[in-house]
Amino acid sequence: MTAMSKSIFLAGREQDIKAVLANRDDRLALQRKAFQQYPQATLLDVKLNIPGPIKNNRYLQKLFAAGISDLEERLQEKQFAYTTFATWHQETGCEQFYILKVDAAKVKQLAIAFEDAAEINRLFDADVLVQNQKQALSRLDNGLLPRKCFLCNRPAKECARSRRHSVAEMQEYISKIFAQTFC
Repeated sequence: MTAMSKSIFLAGREQDIKAVLANRDDRLALQRKAFQQYPQATLLDVKLNIPGPIKNNRYLQKLFAAGISDLEERLQEKQFAYTTFATWHQETGCEQFYILKVDAAKVKQLAIAFEDAAEINRLFDADVLVQNQKQALSRLDNGLLPRKCFLCNRPAKECARSRRHSVAEMQEYISKIFAQTFC
């Protein structure tokens, strides 16, 4: 790693699997609440994909804010009216939830375009959900290939399952993206 791209993961509180699983449960509860209030809406849930025990710090919040700004510009360009349902800045990571009264397939197309638009955006996971659907819409639902790994361009889920890359390698990549974006 160059001096310009020192690790952004030296700050922050380490999270364990218990905290990450509790966050997932909180997310599911918030999604249920959103659909109780807006049963016909599309829910867009946006978070960073951050490997390792540090999930949030001032650097990751800065990356998150930049990505959210880009996403909201894209929503406005497409004239997709949205409401921010919730914003989380927790130790387990930043996350933003949007309610849209736009067809979920169109929102997913925008989410995919956002995720693929820039290197920084590849760090984001923009899930599109609708009421009574077990899981988020996928790229496959849009006839696209799965997301690619940050480091090797294989399918990301394949690399994650096999732990092909170390946490240190992935954090170095994210630190480099931070340096390229903000330094």
